Amino acid sequence: QVQLVESGGGLVQAGGSLRLSCTASGRPFSSHVTGWFRQTPGKERLFVAAIKWIGGFTYYADSVKGRFTVSRDNAKNTVYLQMNSLKPEDTAIYYCATHPWQGAVYTSAPKFDSWGQGTQVTVSS
Repeated sequence: QVQLVESGGGLVQAGGSLRLSCTASGRPFSSHVTGWFRQTPGKERLFVAAIKWIGGFTYYADSVKGRFTVSRDNAKNTVYLQMNSLKPEDTAIYYCATHPWQGAVYTSAPKFDSWGQGTQVTVSS
């Protein structure tokens, strides 16, 4: 079982940047897909971005393309989400999650089997 810990959330003004980190322990990220999701009160958890550990292929929701970048650091067993040009509508709790590589990168939350505790991102206008 892998344990995921997110960090890096906070309060930022619109147009600003934040970098979230997701560090795994108990099992390396290798052969998995790591995704970022976000959730606001009363809403479902939505896909933001994902990275396939082997090869580093990345995937993004349309709402964040060109603003967010997902990357990985093999040595630190950590996945990052660099968020630039933040907007108030990006305000949410952000979660990282993983699923085993099974030939596809999923964007649906139920497909991911390990989750972090979440980190709050608040963007003020």
